Amino acid sequence: MSLSSKIEWTEATWNPITGCTKCSAGCEHCYAATLAKRLKAMGNIRYKNGFEVTVHRDLFSRPLEWKKPKMIFVNSMSDIFHERVCKEDILRIFEVMNKASWHTFQVLTKRPDRLVQLSGEINWSSNIWMGVTVENALALERVSKLKKCGAKLKFISAEPLLESIREINLEGIDWLIVGGESGAGCRPLKKEWVVELRDVAEKTHTPFFFKQWGGFHHNQAGSELDGMEYKEYPLNKALS
Repeated sequence: MSLSSKIEWTEATWNPITGCTKCSAGCEHCYAATLAKRLKAMGNIRYKNGFEVTVHRDLFSRPLEWKKPKMIFVNSMSDIFHERVCKEDILRIFEVMNKASWHTFQVLTKRPDRLVQLSGEINWSSNIWMGVTVENALALERVSKLKKCGAKLKFISAEPLLESIREINLEGIDWLIVGGESGAGCRPLKKEWVVELRDVAEKTHTPFFFKQWGGFHHNQAGSELDGMEYKEYPLNKALS
């Protein structure tokens, strides 16, 4: 829970749920699992269960207390559509997003089947951006499932990008984030994979946000692509 975030494409994080389980290749070097282990060792009460899925109902209403409009990444330390989170809690969290209409909420999942299953019970107010992670070709099926949900703004996070996904269909997608893996054991990002996605995004007029090349010292690698930085947002939305 933080009113500021080091994640470039958001402003704040809200974690009414913490903990997750690995479900695909992009999870192999999960930053959240590493951070949760560290926070538990530091005695942080929110992580007394480590990276076990834990629901913090006392934090459900926290965004209502933040009066200044923020772009908020929901559950940066979990996945709201995890099978161990009950439907009632998921719907309550979305209800808070509906009420906190002055904020923009960014929700990201690797579990689109449950997203589709519950979509009809969710009030998809325009301040909720719904996305899926697509790290490799096997995960491309998440895109078609995302398009089935009722969110008014849909986005894709190709981070960590692990291979070419040039066959991606961006029709109906409002935003594309791309980035390489960082930290210990990080897997390399090839330039041609990024260029392919930039070019696909240009053809479909999809805002393109290139976050980072990644690497162990990812700050040193930067985020320039062919001498340019791409930090585009949907609906001309830029962080203030």
